[in-house]
Amino acid sequence: MLRRMDDGRFGRAARVWAAGLILLASCSAAGAQTAPQAKDKDKPQAPMTKEQAKELFRSVDEILSFISADTKLPIVHSVKRKLISRDEVTKYLRQKFDEDESAKRMERSELVLKKFGLLDRDFHLRPFLLSLLTEQIAGFYDNKTKTVNLLDWIAPDEQKPVLAHELTHALQDQKVGLTKWSEVGLNDTSRNVQDDNRHLQVDEADTAREAVAEGQAMAVFIDYTLRPTGKTLADAPPGLAERLKDTVGDVSGSPVLARAPLLLQESLLFPYSDGLGFEQAILTKSGKEAAFAGVLANPPSSSFEILHPESYMAHVPVPVLRLPDIHPLIDAEYEPYDLGVMGELDVRILTELFGGREIAQGLAPDWNGGIYYAAQRKAATPAEKESTASLALFYYSRWKNADSAKTFLRIYSAQIPRKYSKVSRRQGDEAGGEQVFTTSEGDVLLSISGASVFVSEGFSLPLARKLRDSIASVQAEGPVRIAEQGREPSLGMAEMLRSFGMIRAGGLERYTSEGHSH
Repeated sequence: MLRRMDDGRFGRAARVWAAGLILLASCSAAGAQTAPQAKDKDKPQAPMTKEQAKELFRSVDEILSFISADTKLPIVHSVKRKLISRDEVTKYLRQKFDEDESAKRMERSELVLKKFGLLDRDFHLRPFLLSLLTEQIAGFYDNKTKTVNLLDWIAPDEQKPVLAHELTHALQDQKVGLTKWSEVGLNDTSRNVQDDNRHLQVDEADTAREAVAEGQAMAVFIDYTLRPTGKTLADAPPGLAERLKDTVGDVSGSPVLARAPLLLQESLLFPYSDGLGFEQAILTKSGKEAAFAGVLANPPSSSFEILHPESYMAHVPVPVLRLPDIHPLIDAEYEPYDLGVMGELDVRILTELFGGREIAQGLAPDWNGGIYYAAQRKAATPAEKESTASLALFYYSRWKNADSAKTFLRIYSAQIPRKYSKVSRRQGDEAGGEQVFTTSEGDVLLSISGASVFVSEGFSLPLARKLRDSIASVQAEGPVRIAEQGREPSLGMAEMLRSFGMIRAGGLERYTSEGHSH
């Protein structure tokens, strides 16, 4: 998805525990009980006693043994553990946010999301993410230091389900080395056609791997929570994953996330909700070894496979498009800024934002490939480069049928007046299948041909037409298998946040570290 050319839109991973501390209410058939209301989060909690700390430290090894038995992932060595205070967590988060290169790159990519209309022009991403992290942190495993960080203000019994989730990451780390395994995207800037297509071929795998890591941890969390019932996710009632997704999507338990744009809500929850659905599908069909060690050894490469686990299991090719050599057309005036795959998840978020959930659910499965490219005007001043007006972008998408292409074009074109000021339609300049607009940020061309849609925003009309015709001319008729590396646009948020630890969100809060019922 929207991915910055120098390393992924929003950077590295983040264990947004958000989605998921789940279940019981959705699994009455498994013998779950209704949990009480979560404790008042605004009420200060005293640090745990020395006896409580010892109990919590002892529980690490006990829970690790449960996870190993539950996942068939071996314990290679014990996991280091550290007790930290709320102030230490806040200091850690802010320092890491200031120093983390992915967070810095994220701010640059913010412009592309605003240009697409996925974020409002006046939205400020950095302060929002800091607010979310400080509101929602709930413990974390640091795969750099190989340490699970425990919170000294949460009682041991309430923190143990968090450990079940986070220690799953510890065993994943011992199995495959999470740092290297989860960060396989390309970091260099793409400046020629060979690099462009190399980036496109590897664009979504980081997103898919993030969903695998979090989906597995969610599955273990559920199994740990359901221990008294004798049930597991593998033998849960049919349709459980879908009901869990709906529950995970309730962000009412997080005041900050509840105020967030749809893009951030959806992208933060995706690794947990859809990752859980992916994991349950593999578990049900192929068993634990395939669902854990097997998927870690042969991870999916795109959001398409996470959304359609049956396609992953059947090795169905994932559609990916190609770019021609556009550099002779644009390099004199523009610097490369960003390029990537617009995957099915991106399309689902964009069409829900622009057209509503019902349309998004019907249209997104008809996505059949999409790529975008953003460039920045060389003549822009430093101040202008902070604005979307300095960017020009195009987006080329293919659909499974012409009707879906028309629907997408209709939804997208209706947003042009919302995204720009001084918008006027230039019907006199339009050729077949075109819509041409003048806007406050330059020409906009929307064009449809059969089941393909081309969008250009900011490039001059003559240049946009040349780009469109050049791109259409190099597309193959059949799908091309995407390589097993890369990252995706709507998910960079979750990828970046993962390195900051586990956070809570959603109506499932009653099952989190501060509201879990035993």
